[in-house]
Amino acid sequence: MSETGKRSLGRGLSALIGDAAEPAAAPTSSQPAKNADKAAMTDGLTYLGVDQLQPGAFQPRKQFDEDELSALAASIGKSGVLQPLLVRPLDNGYEIIAGERRWRAAQKAQLHQVPVIIQPVNDVTAMEIGLVENVQRSDLNPIEEAEGYQRLIEEFAYTQAELAETIGKSRSHIANLLRLTAAPGVLRKALVAGSIGMGHARALLALEKPAGEMAALVKQIIAEGLSVRAVEKLAAAEKKTVQKGSPDTSTKPEKSADTRQVEKQLADALGLQVTLDDAAEKGGRLSIDYKTLDQLDALIARLLRQ
Repeated sequence: MSETGKRSLGRGLSALIGDAAEPAAAPTSSQPAKNADKAAMTDGLTYLGVDQLQPGAFQPRKQFDEDELSALAASIGKSGVLQPLLVRPLDNGYEIIAGERRWRAAQKAQLHQVPVIIQPVNDVTAMEIGLVENVQRSDLNPIEEAEGYQRLIEEFAYTQAELAETIGKSRSHIANLLRLTAAPGVLRKALVAGSIGMGHARALLALEKPAGEMAALVKQIIAEGLSVRAVEKLAAAEKKTVQKGSPDTSTKPEKSADTRQVEKQLADALGLQVTLDDAAEKGGRLSIDYKTLDQLDALIARLLRQ
């Protein structure tokens, strides 16, 4: 996809589907589909049978609140589906790109048809649109959003910078969300349930606690109703305690000339500060410092190309 195409998605779905007129209400259950196997035209709109549609393979949203669906179904039963679903044709029907919640609610309201806009888009565009629509509507929980970003990175070779531009979010937002993909299960479950917020999660992840201790902290936050600021103070106090108990590293042996030479060669090649802690036969640790997300993106792209 072109850079122009990516930027347009970040501004909203109207860039893709055009300036369509405000749609009329969809036929209700008292208006059955005339052609169950074909798209019907009504009031200038295209209608498809609900049984012709299937959930999108790239839908980032996994959780659908039943109470919210019931409320939407009641509204749809009274007024119809006021915003068309965005779908793409498949060999065996149509796949929903945006609007799965409306489709589910329409089934609850016993509608036979729903208004649609048909766009033959590819996989990456379908996933981008699904993410943009849900993020703009704040329909995703943090874990769903994080996993959506991770799929774009792993399956479509996106960088964090490209994601930020496409989705219309800051790079720090993307980076913070992506950290959740490696979060302990107890933390992920609490975020999905809405028991804690993203601010709580950021503070807890900084502690790097094992699963058991993380579960205890999450339970404490929920039981005591701790604010994000309170959790940040708790995390800061915990870090100080750990630092006080850490061994003194001031007596480390001086690095050999060979080690310093390797550091210099790597730093020159990467254009970044490189630290090599050589532990002889036991292995060692290589650290690469970056100051901006641009530097990190460039490093990741370079490593992946290798």
